[in-house]
Amino acid sequence: MGRWQELERRHYFQVARRLPVVLVRGEGCYVYDEEGRRYLDLVAGIACVSLGHSHPALVEAIASQARELMHVSNLFYTIPQLELAHLLCELSGLDRVFFCNSGAEAVEGCIKLARKWGKVRRQGAYEIIVAEGAFHGRTLATLAAGGGHYAEPFTPLPPGFVRVPYGDVEAIKRATTPLTAAVLLEPIQGENGVIVPPEDYLPQVREWCQQAGILFMLDEVQTGLGRCGAFFAYQLCQSPPDVLAVAKGLAGGFPIGAFLAGEQCAVLEPGDHGSTFGGNPLACRAALVTLRTMVEEGIPSQVAQKGRFLGGLLQDLASCHPLVKEVRGKGLLWAVELKRDVAQQVVLAALKEGVLLNNVRPNAVRIMPPLVISEEELAWGVEVLERAISQVEG
Repeated sequence: MGRWQELERRHYFQVARRLPVVLVRGEGCYVYDEEGRRYLDLVAGIACVSLGHSHPALVEAIASQARELMHVSNLFYTIPQLELAHLLCELSGLDRVFFCNSGAEAVEGCIKLARKWGKVRRQGAYEIIVAEGAFHGRTLATLAAGGGHYAEPFTPLPPGFVRVPYGDVEAIKRATTPLTAAVLLEPIQGENGVIVPPEDYLPQVREWCQQAGILFMLDEVQTGLGRCGAFFAYQLCQSPPDVLAVAKGLAGGFPIGAFLAGEQCAVLEPGDHGSTFGGNPLACRAALVTLRTMVEEGIPSQVAQKGRFLGGLLQDLASCHPLVKEVRGKGLLWAVELKRDVAQQVVLAALKEGVLLNNVRPNAVRIMPPLVISEEELAWGVEVLERAISQVEG
């Protein structure tokens, strides 16, 4: 391992806080290091590896498509892209889609769409109301939308974002002006420690957006594609958006992102947006197989059941440990908030026992396993987490 750490220190930008393990192989809900040690993966590539590692159907689809056609650009029609577009629109209820390569690009596309829509449909409106604690990506525009410590080193940032407290509908109403084009929210704030808003929050915001004549946009990069117990988290509270961003679990770990919109706000025209690699046949074939597998096997409904099981385990854990302040989540996206900034110590203690977790905040441990994880595997993961907490409580 020392050799690989040295190479990373020498050549890679020092922007990642890595755990001390070199992973070389994955199968199902487990990954293996260079020495052959197995770890239960409760991180899933930050909520990306939805079908587990090396899923046979996904591996075969990627290999088959690579032998046929990997990339030709959007100057030409390709079949996997159009099949995926049709399926995503069917699942979401939206009408048009653009494919890109990441979640940040997907949200960036939403921002551009809102800007042009405001220009042509709302007398030049360009501001977007966003929430405190949000995370929308690491481009300059998405950093401006998210704000916080991620954005501080890169000021001045693009203007046009109005920040309000998360979960506060009245604050959105007060912030709406003739310059407002849209509201952009996460159904659950994943990077902020899995913050779950009141159940009536999104429905009320959507209703207000309709009354005010502005766009209701959702960033489902982390919460979408089955992660919360439905194909999209907004379906849990019946709050369909005008514009939607997805990525992460869309292709089971293969890089792809997308933004979708209803026909009434699909104002982008030739030349307005583009991506050289976006929507390439290889990524789209991987996403198509991933989504079809989710549909055929009913994975979102399975996630809902597993989420209730996991939530119960975590509530029991919280009741037994004074260090735990709160547990919160939905489906297979959860966080354990601690009363002290010791999340990293908890994660390292679990790593020694063969379980991968994520210290999403100094005082919060995030759990986001592959969607195909079993209840037995979840129970063992929580058992290891409990021992790690006990060790830190000391």
